Amino acid sequence: MKDDYAPPTREEIAQLPKNPLKLLMSGCLAGLPCGTDGTDYGEGKNFAWLLGLSNVQVTTFCPEEFSFGTPRDVPNCVGGNGFDVLDGRARVVTHGGEDFTDGMLRAAEKMRRLALEKKVDLAFMQNVSAACGTSIVYDGHRDQKKLLKGPGVASAALLRAGVRLVGEQDRRALEYLHQHLDPGHVVDTEARNNEETDWYQSYFES
Repeated sequence: MKDDYAPPTREEIAQLPKNPLKLLMSGCLAGLPCGTDGTDYGEGKNFAWLLGLSNVQVTTFCPEEFSFGTPRDVPNCVGGNGFDVLDGRARVVTHGGEDFTDGMLRAAEKMRRLALEKKVDLAFMQNVSAACGTSIVYDGHRDQKKLLKGPGVASAALLRAGVRLVGEQDRRALEYLHQHLDPGHVVDTEARNNEETDWYQSYFES
């Protein structure tokens, strides 16, 4: 059981299978119109390179759509991150005030079981989301702009099950993953993981 998230290092990525890599992917990152507004938030085009690789077996899942349908009100963790929700110390509440906690827990368990049944090597998750966030989530209504370190509820369940995660904002790790799967890819040495960015360090150090 692992109660924190860190993007995989180059050395850890080098240990992953490459033919095939079994990947569990947040539905919106795969281009599915499962976001709260019925779109993919424009993410699908950003990761077409990953979906187009013949040596990747992709399983897609959107925890929020599973429990609440699409479109839906925006849910956020309140009073803690995904681990806190799993342990009963925090809740998941929508912008309209509806309590989504029970449904989010069901969805997280479904995603955990799916990862284990498919024997995935890696889960590629949408950061900030109350379900799929990796390194940060909102605490309460997003207009308050209060962020917490830690994963969303589904990501927390995956971490506790021993599933390796990478977040879509962890650009350095994704560059290494791209080269691991496609040796012809030239790594962007300027790419940084979320926690390495100026805004992240400024926000959490202030």
